[in-house]
Amino acid sequence: MSTATPAHWPAEDIWQAIAPLLPGFTVEVLPHIDSTNTELMRRARGGLLEPTLLVTEEQTAGRGRLGRDWHSAAYQGTGAVPALTFSLGLPLAPHDWSGLSLAVGVSVAESLQPVLPPAGSGQPRILLKWPNDLWTDDGRKLGGILVETASLAGASGTAGEPRYVVVGIGLNVLPVLTQGLRTPPACLREVDATLTAARALQRIAAPLVQALLGFAEHGFAPFQARFARRDLLAGRAVTLSDGTQGTAHGVTDDGTLLVHTARGMQPVTSAEISVRPQ
Repeated sequence: MSTATPAHWPAEDIWQAIAPLLPGFTVEVLPHIDSTNTELMRRARGGLLEPTLLVTEEQTAGRGRLGRDWHSAAYQGTGAVPALTFSLGLPLAPHDWSGLSLAVGVSVAESLQPVLPPAGSGQPRILLKWPNDLWTDDGRKLGGILVETASLAGASGTAGEPRYVVVGIGLNVLPVLTQGLRTPPACLREVDATLTAARALQRIAAPLVQALLGFAEHGFAPFQARFARRDLLAGRAVTLSDGTQGTAHGVTDDGTLLVHTARGMQPVTSAEISVRPQ
């Protein structure tokens, strides 16, 4: 049984930090919901476009990239929240959306672990697995990111027009009880024993908003070198979902993954394929 205490969400502190950046910003914490991303997308399609941080303690129909499931629930009888699950929705108008999930990953990883421990130190390092996962350097998944957008009423779809973007993030905070997995997922308590879901959210929220606003202004390029410092795949043999094998060679200034294959250097975009380290 977990000895963790129930979550006390710092909603007021987060609101005070973010409201000056996003007029009309609200924070909502729900005991349970089907999916925070689904709910904010429902609201956006219904014309509710206010900047919103939606947090849940239990998610019953969460979604990941490529249709994968993401579930979270409080430990029975303790009230502890073993995973941080939230979505941030806001209108955004970048000139190029390419690399957004990577920029989000950079922001989250740096908020949770501002300085990477030395390799071989024995302390888990939070790295980024292209295009939208956070892993530890021992090859275990820590969390994932799902970015979705909705067109605003009257929009023509041209570049630079605002869309309502929903950034969903799920992170394991406490050890995950799993069956049938050869490698248990990683959790934030291994990285920082003081972290709870609420403390992790407070670290992440305001820097994430700043990162999104910076991305809208400058694109992925300012995040490229920061991503490279945490690139899990760089220099590693990878297998693409179409069976092609090669070696990952980092990402371009728009977030495209480069993989050197038998046919030469192949650019890979997140819309095309998934990537697995061999």
